[in-house]
Amino acid sequence: MSTAPARMAADRSNEPRGAAAARARGEARPRRQTRVLFVTPEMTGFVKAGGLGEVSAALPRAMCGVIDARVLIPGYREIVAAHPEIRVVARLPAHRGVPACALGELVTPDGLVVYVVLAPDLFDREGTPYGDAEGVDWRDNDIRFARLGLAAVEIARGAGAPGWRPDLMHLNDWPTGFAAAYAHWEGVRVPSVITIHNLAYQGLFSPARMERLGVPKDAFGLDGVEFHGKLSFLKAGLSYADHVTTVSATYAHEITTPELGCGLDGLLRLRAEQGRLTGIVNGIDASWDPATDPHLESPFALNAWDGKAANAAAVRRAFGLSETGGPLFAVISRLVHQKGVDLSIDAAEAIVADGGQIVVTGRGEGRFESELRALARRHPGMVGVDIGYEEVRARRMYAGSDFLLMPSRFEPCGLSQMYAQAFASLPIATRTGGLADTIDDGVTGFLFDRPSLPAFLDAIRRALDAFRARSRLMSMRRAAMTRPMGWDGSVRGYEGVYRRVGVG
Repeated sequence: MSTAPARMAADRSNEPRGAAAARARGEARPRRQTRVLFVTPEMTGFVKAGGLGEVSAALPRAMCGVIDARVLIPGYREIVAAHPEIRVVARLPAHRGVPACALGELVTPDGLVVYVVLAPDLFDREGTPYGDAEGVDWRDNDIRFARLGLAAVEIARGAGAPGWRPDLMHLNDWPTGFAAAYAHWEGVRVPSVITIHNLAYQGLFSPARMERLGVPKDAFGLDGVEFHGKLSFLKAGLSYADHVTTVSATYAHEITTPELGCGLDGLLRLRAEQGRLTGIVNGIDASWDPATDPHLESPFALNAWDGKAANAAAVRRAFGLSETGGPLFAVISRLVHQKGVDLSIDAAEAIVADGGQIVVTGRGEGRFESELRALARRHPGMVGVDIGYEEVRARRMYAGSDFLLMPSRFEPCGLSQMYAQAFASLPIATRTGGLADTIDDGVTGFLFDRPSLPAFLDAIRRALDAFRARSRLMSMRRAAMTRPMGWDGSVRGYEGVYRRVGVG
């Protein structure tokens, strides 16, 4: 009996301010918001490797006021170093060969609660979330991300802040897939949704690791974690989560086909037939506003094209390009085969021959980095290349360019095309995934059907025709800048999915 008042006080300390005020006035207690634990391996503002980091930072914040969302991330070296205020709220036990750890908590300046898995032996390393500084995956990534999944399950059991446990776990990509599996194996009755941001990355490991990870023998099969003789973290999530989402409606269809299903199309077709696969396109946050962005050489608003021209001039200076009256094309991308970087390289000769200039920033496969450097040497003053990524430069490239080259072979959602449209740069992109869902061909950009050089060049020619027809170019810029691109639609979509699995 002595613990009841303390428990009640703890519960009250976690209730929303409005609920506490209503209780003090003797009014009926408002309905509690749905509690969602958003589990992710990366989050912009802490550590970022790709678009998942942007989504993980933006979506939980966009849900505020509708959903009581908290985030769980690994305690990478840079996170712990930058946040000495992290408070340890729990000690989490070992599980088979997965070591024990501490669970930390911090609160961002805008009030978002973030849980941090404090396991220095696993996460205190120099490199990316997934590998070393040379891009080689850590050999114990299975243990590292099993630890993340187990931490999520412990929070679902109540290991986080007193009085707060999630009604649902929202998992993201393969590193979080084992959270749904462990919840199933451990009998923790909390629903889960897993979002596929890129099906090509599946987290495959040797079945010899099963015992160390605590995988039951009967789970290594068609309906469990087995994938062509390997142990798959992503398949674990697809098998045990209550619902699967992905980041555009078109990609949700594409991944049920042999061409883009990456060997999981059969399982994903089944999920679609069961009504358990949903495509919800991502949004972009309010910082992508050229009128208020402090990173730009000259902020500009709709129809204020002098400001856009000032950014173009700044980009040309930064990349050592000549001042010309021709169009400026940008490539802002990981330099990998998926992104069609080879097609952009092959198309460059035609672009330069027609008076266009190209600026490139990104990092990726060594062969593409070398070919791009060689391209810049062949066309001094017309092609500029920056191997790497720096946020201010990228934003100025969006703001200064006329067109963004995005000939992706597949693109689950893509954010770059939305950034470009917001900054009045018209994307030239393959009609695939989220590119098909967010670009209106001939209105807010240019789409082509196949990731081939002839199809790409035809779209580039259409873009050049629009550039020469000034009134059409301005009309397309206005349409691109005013296209709805926020998170409201995404939040409504996820609310619907949460209700579908019985939450909210």
